[in-house]
Amino acid sequence: MNATDKAAIYYADATELARLVRNRALSPVEVIQAHLDRIEATNPKVNAVVTLMGEEALKAAKVAEKAVLNGDALGPLHGVPFSIKDSLDTAGVRTQRGSKLFAANVPEGDATSVARFKAAGGIPLMKTNLPEFSAWTETDNLVTGRTNNPWNLERTPGGSSGGESAAIAAGMSPIGIGSDVAISVRGPAAFTGIAALKATHGRIPYTGHFPTVTSRWWHVGPMARTVRDVALGYSILRGTDGVDGYAVHARNAAPDDRRIAGQSIRVGWVSDAAFGPVDPEITAAVASAAARLADLGCEVEEVSLPFLGDPLSALMTVVFGEIVPYVKSLAAGRESELHAIGVGIVERSNPSFTDFNSALTQAEALRSAFAGYFQKYDALLCPVNPMTATPHGAQELIVNGTVVPWTHVMSATSPFNLTGLPALSVPYGLSSESLPIGVQLVSSWTDEATILRLGALIERRGGLGNRRPML
Repeated sequence: MNATDKAAIYYADATELARLVRNRALSPVEVIQAHLDRIEATNPKVNAVVTLMGEEALKAAKVAEKAVLNGDALGPLHGVPFSIKDSLDTAGVRTQRGSKLFAANVPEGDATSVARFKAAGGIPLMKTNLPEFSAWTETDNLVTGRTNNPWNLERTPGGSSGGESAAIAAGMSPIGIGSDVAISVRGPAAFTGIAALKATHGRIPYTGHFPTVTSRWWHVGPMARTVRDVALGYSILRGTDGVDGYAVHARNAAPDDRRIAGQSIRVGWVSDAAFGPVDPEITAAVASAAARLADLGCEVEEVSLPFLGDPLSALMTVVFGEIVPYVKSLAAGRESELHAIGVGIVERSNPSFTDFNSALTQAEALRSAFAGYFQKYDALLCPVNPMTATPHGAQELIVNGTVVPWTHVMSATSPFNLTGLPALSVPYGLSSESLPIGVQLVSSWTDEATILRLGALIERRGGLGNRRPML
């Protein structure tokens, strides 16, 4: 098989790979080997893979091939490799969580999400890199090092699912499982030109993800190069598992669709007015996507979200209020083994009861405000990140002429973790520096169907096309 043939495999999406395997046009062994060759060629530059399960994957591919030849019933991911953020448990495979404290950790069982991808016929191929405890917007740690953005190795792929986004963008994996507490699937997806879904809180079980103490805010979610693959991943991952007490939505729960039959989808869009400062090229992409939706028949209107307040501050208060005491206890006597992010956590003071309670009150108020918004609109279109992929380690950034702290990267994503609303990162275009630009679609609780439909209509409309990282 020549390089062109291999590229046709490792840059095919999971839906297409599953179809080719099912129709016997490709064998699972060919699919796995093409991805292993791609990993060997590109991972030394990107450093997205922390544990490679190549031998096991080839064995599983041979079993999958026999199932195809025998005419057995095949799952929707049969014979397709997938990647797994290293915060999710994998039976018998190291799960290091980006920390020396867990460098030897080998779980006995799979996270629910991993088990569901495997049950759908998917073949686990790798664990991917993350910041320590998944607690930073850049993917770096003392165990497995720093991950680079495949579009520009001097830029970050983001965090905390930065290893996932980089691996998928570079063709090392067609589809994977990440997680999101403030930005962590959507932001890395936008930085690397792929798609990712943070579904309604509780739609996808959190079982088997670390840390458990912040499960009120975390979301496990699918990541892939196309929206249709994200929709496929979501269809496999969703539904209660009988363990996660927040995962109460039945697998086939209908969306909360209030539209009258034949009524067009109502979309509000906003950029600087709610999340500024925003890079002008990103605002232009959001406006372009809004115009595209209008051309497709949606009712589109620019909005302002005056009720937004400071959701990032509130989210950071409640998340750190829960994780700080836990990490202090976990790391007691081993503080010298922590990365800078872990040190920052243990050195952080616990919030006062008043501050913590005030943040929870802000969360409830924001939920109510968005409930009102979604009485008028079916979706919100906005930026994912206010800027394109940032230089490694940047603590201050200049966005549209304004100096902002690194935390500003979370300004347009954190409101939807605080409220538990579903949000989709859609690959849309490229900047003047040839860096990916994504747009974000948000819908009312349990109405993932609307944003997945809209995302499929607009993805890669702004110039990204079939362009890929030049590695």
